[in-house]
Amino acid sequence: MSTVPPPRLAEVVDEGVMLSVVPWSLDGDRVPVVLVHGLASNARLWDRVGAELTAKGHPVLAVDQRGHGWSSKPDSGYDFATVTRDLVRLMLRLDWAGRAPVVVGQSWGGNVVLDLAAHHPDLIGGLVMIDGGTIELSARFADWDTASAALSPPPLAGTPLVQMEQWLRSNHPDWPEEGIQGTLANMEVLGDGTVRPWLSRDNHMQILRHLWEHHPRELYREVKAPAVLIMAEDRSNQRWMAGKRDEVAGAASGLRQVTVHWMEGDHDLHAQHPAAVASVIHDAFPAEPGGNPA
Repeated sequence: MSTVPPPRLAEVVDEGVMLSVVPWSLDGDRVPVVLVHGLASNARLWDRVGAELTAKGHPVLAVDQRGHGWSSKPDSGYDFATVTRDLVRLMLRLDWAGRAPVVVGQSWGGNVVLDLAAHHPDLIGGLVMIDGGTIELSARFADWDTASAALSPPPLAGTPLVQMEQWLRSNHPDWPEEGIQGTLANMEVLGDGTVRPWLSRDNHMQILRHLWEHHPRELYREVKAPAVLIMAEDRSNQRWMAGKRDEVAGAASGLRQVTVHWMEGDHDLHAQHPAAVASVIHDAFPAEPGGNPA
């Protein structure tokens, strides 16, 4: 099974905004899958998941959302209505013989695909949220200033690429190579060998503010498609886990059709355990979209 990503496609979804897409396969007899990354991430974090799903017969593509990776980086348009509209326009251009895809999102991307499913229910055949989709920052932090101080991005610009890679390998010794390389692809490598995030700090903070204002509990009942939650179990941080379990319980009681999977690991489960994540997605949905999770 090759995990070398295929050549990218460029899709214009708004005036002056192009999304870069990694089309793992546009053919296959299983339900199509669209992979949506999290905040400050990129499509390459899905490399191994994309390869695994393609090998199982799914048409698969991963996308760099606006502001990220190789996609356009406008100064605005990071609210949920706009980023979901980007995905709608992308999906409407895909020729999958009328088959509605399963849309998979991680972290902030999970909240994005939840919003997509709630406001455009007829476009998707299934919904998978990986350690996301339930994120409600206003329930975890007293106010926006507290949240922004706790969650603002670290100053990575100027870090040598070699140092960044050493840090990743030291802190994630069990990650497969695709996870390491996918994470490094969050950064632009400059001529002097240092890196800077593809997502600017200003755009990062815009997204965080919109995430602070996002309320998943208000959206669950609007989702028609069967949903799957794949949540990271971090036994070292029980206080954080208590809040996460409350969020998951709210999703489980609010969504019409939902299956919850807990997986021990890091927030980036798709990078750490890609084969297991791909198997959950594959097993959850039938060959034709529109059925119930297995």
